[in-house]
Amino acid sequence: MREKRLCIVVTFHTTAEAMATEKVCRERELDGRLITVPRVLTADCGIAWCGPVSTRYGVESALNEKKIEFEEIHELEM
Repeated sequence: MREKRLCIVVTFHTTAEAMATEKVCRERELDGRLITVPRVLTADCGIAWCGPVSTRYGVESALNEKKIEFEEIHELEM
């Protein structure tokens, strides 16, 4: 069984915002990937971005700078 670790999960209103987040995070070399929204969360869009907790500031900063709207940033054990 895989060991769980604390991650951030960013939820979005639209798929376009999720895709834009993936692009920005790749450009800035921030670890993470797109995932389906975990069952414990709800979101307008079925796609979320997941990464290590250590990337939270960088991801949030990048999204605000690029004016990419997101619903919320959650911290979950995954």
